[in-house]
Amino acid sequence: MRAVEFWRTVVADQSGALERLLELLEANGIRFCIIGGQGISAYVEPLVSLDLDLIIAPDQLEKALQLFSGRFPVQRFPHTMSLSLPGSDLRVQIQTDQRYFDFVDRSQRREVLEMEMPVADIRDLLRSKCWAAMDKERCSSKRQKDLADIGRILEAYPDLRSSVPEEILSRLF
Repeated sequence: MRAVEFWRTVVADQSGALERLLELLEANGIRFCIIGGQGISAYVEPLVSLDLDLIIAPDQLEKALQLFSGRFPVQRFPHTMSLSLPGSDLRVQIQTDQRYFDFVDRSQRREVLEMEMPVADIRDLLRSKCWAAMDKERCSSKRQKDLADIGRILEAYPDLRSSVPEEILSRLF
């Protein structure tokens, strides 16, 4: 079984919802990039997740929301938006915290789930995981996953260790 078939089975996405979402963004010239665990999996050994986190260029966010309207139910939260993809258990989170917006400019096309898509730079992914791991308002289990993702990155890219706060390194090593 190919990786993408395995993933589709796990997220119960037999409708091609992910492909439709990506095609909609790309066909309309919406600049975006993948972050979070799926983004990290483009650089290191992949892990299975129901989540797909992405950033949309801030000047195109409203245009993207108009495109989503009527196609995907959207819920707005203080620093994220959540898309529901009919026919799929995939959970799409769009980060709207402005700290992330310049990630799109440094992204590069990489393979994720056997599909090529724009992925944030590994340094940006590491920075975002550090922010998340230090966010005391996040639930403990999510911060533990963030630490595991930081550890995965540092194992593959040990030269990035100096960019991780000591507070996090002391929890990892």
